Amino acid sequence: MKQISLLGSTGSIGVSTLDVVARNSDKFEICGLAAGRNADQFVEQVKQFKPKVASLFDRSKEAEVRERLAGLDVELIFGEEGPVKVATWTECDLVVSGIVGSAGLVPALSAIEAGKNLALANKETLVVAGELVLKAAQDKNVAIIPIDSEHSAILQAMNGEKKEQVRKIILTASGGPFRTFTREQMEHVTVEQALNHPNWSMGNKITIDSATMMNKGLEYIEAKWLFGLDTRVEVIIHAQSIIHSMIEFVDTSIMAQLGIPDMRVPIAYALSYPDRLDCELPSLDWSQLSRLDFEPPDYEKFPCLKLAMDALDAGQTLPTVLNAANEIAVQAFLDELISFKEIPEIIRMAMQNHKSRPVTHLEDVLEADRWTREEARKLISVAH
Repeated sequence: MKQISLLGSTGSIGVSTLDVVARNSDKFEICGLAAGRNADQFVEQVKQFKPKVASLFDRSKEAEVRERLAGLDVELIFGEEGPVKVATWTECDLVVSGIVGSAGLVPALSAIEAGKNLALANKETLVVAGELVLKAAQDKNVAIIPIDSEHSAILQAMNGEKKEQVRKIILTASGGPFRTFTREQMEHVTVEQALNHPNWSMGNKITIDSATMMNKGLEYIEAKWLFGLDTRVEVIIHAQSIIHSMIEFVDTSIMAQLGIPDMRVPIAYALSYPDRLDCELPSLDWSQLSRLDFEPPDYEKFPCLKLAMDALDAGQTLPTVLNAANEIAVQAFLDELISFKEIPEIIRMAMQNHKSRPVTHLEDVLEADRWTREEARKLISVAH
């Protein structure tokens, strides 16, 4: 029975992970849960899965939650130390990191340093501190198994293949809700429109990232760290989200991984890796799949993608700045403080204003993150 600690249990990845676990209760058991602010959902999850340790970030709900969970044999923790305790729980075999944003970095790194294998849905962990995270994983002989559908597809396509025979990785992108918009239409994008993703059901932040294509930029950086910085990575728009990513080999053969756009599939693969689970999900209906379409990304219409590529090329603390500025700008857009088109402008200005430096310790990342958040808020305030 594999013991799993789940970080971000009330988010979209967390909920899907618990669904997979519930369907395979003979193989997996939840030993730890960490959630953010959704106390009601957290309480129900603890009651259903009965973990040994559970944490809620929102301290204001402590009295209420303790009362509602009285009598259960569970160690309850509140505040920012909770996810680290859950991630390093002694009995845990695998940590699933589904926390959104850079908040997932410290718990994920703590899990690795505690010798726990990591199923990673939080792409920001590698974006902001890829070198530190991979070194820690190597030192502790820990496996990092990607959950993102694209990186899971790459992992599956590379299974049994020689890395030196890979010519390039081809990351597919849905193009989000604005793929067919003109630049004039992009001037008037609303929050409601940006949250209306055509294929995937995700949390608000990730959905906006998909709309700006920053999500693919972050995945570009993550792919480089996961599969080798010297690996060529190409991004291509594939609106149907059926091919989740591809690999081209030196002989021009291409290996693609296809499937329905449902995150439970890559989650199930990560939980059972290197084996596979029998998932009770619909198969692709080939009779309804008459064509697969592809087109190159428009870097002028979606500048966030190019900003991410530039940040990785520059290296040092710049990917951290990219991510932190994006998180602040996306939230400002959701709060209707800035327009959609201002998201990349805030990120660009923060990157330009930052004095980049090497990343040798975790504090280098955390300090760059703190500086950027303050800088981005200033830029938003000045603009409005």
